[in-house]
Amino acid sequence: MRYYPDPAKNIDLKSLNHTVEEAFREHGKNQVTMPPKEYVDLPKGDFRTMPAYIPSMNIAGVKIVNVHPENVSFGLPTVMALTVILDTETGRPVAVINATHLTDLRTAAAGAVAAKYLSGKKSIRLGLVGSGNQAKASVMAISKELDVEEVYVWSRNEMHASSLCSFLKNKGFECRSVSVLQKACDCDVLVTATPSRAPLVREEWINEGTHINAVGADAPGKEELDPGILKKASVYVDDVRQAVHSGEINVPLSKGFFSESEISGTLGEVVLGKKKRNSGSGITVFDSTGLAIQDLAIAKTVMDGPDIYTDLDFAV
Repeated sequence: MRYYPDPAKNIDLKSLNHTVEEAFREHGKNQVTMPPKEYVDLPKGDFRTMPAYIPSMNIAGVKIVNVHPENVSFGLPTVMALTVILDTETGRPVAVINATHLTDLRTAAAGAVAAKYLSGKKSIRLGLVGSGNQAKASVMAISKELDVEEVYVWSRNEMHASSLCSFLKNKGFECRSVSVLQKACDCDVLVTATPSRAPLVREEWINEGTHINAVGADAPGKEELDPGILKKASVYVDDVRQAVHSGEINVPLSKGFFSESEISGTLGEVVLGKKKRNSGSGITVFDSTGLAIQDLAIAKTVMDGPDIYTDLDFAV
């Protein structure tokens, strides 16, 4: 069995975007097996199990991932993950992958695919609400699909926003840390990546033509966007069942502010060309909950890449 202890640093982001796009294409064709993720509550967070099978890629497996927002006080990531890949013929485990950093990258790749198809512009001003690893990964992934002219970063912690801006400037991006959230929303593509349980982004702050990747809402009760934005926008989801349960639309749905019939389509349908942005002036939202097929896509990218694994010598 192969063990990949730290595969994230060897990932080619453009290649990853492509593989994640192909996974969504298969999802749009209903050619994947993917039960909804299961949640287990723990005292200060939760963990989820995420199984899937993509026949066209000949890959199957399961990711176990936790979310513990208070981990930062212990010097630990708020999200940690492990993926086990199975042989599709026998079910034998063939690889164990440290997916902690990969989780950020595969989520960012989905957002990059969404921005590629749903952004009204190819050269963009990119706004970030949140300054953690997911925000950082989103900039890097989106820049592989669109020309990022400038980045605006807002965070509850201004030091964190400044730190992310310094990192991005060192990578060659024009970046500004803003203390007023509304200023980050004055952009062409907005990424929201916080654990908020109350709307942060107000309807009146969003310009016509803006595309939003709503990433932070990945569990019941979480939401980052004013529900009025959803009513005005064309809302696309990664997977309907998961989005209804735990995506950005979950709270507005539970309160009757939004209905499942108002979902414009899935990202897989967008990739297939069945659904598309209707006009350059409309607002679009991609409700990203994170799918197991994304984890399989990045696992395939890792396993097809350089031999950076360690052999685990034990019987299964």
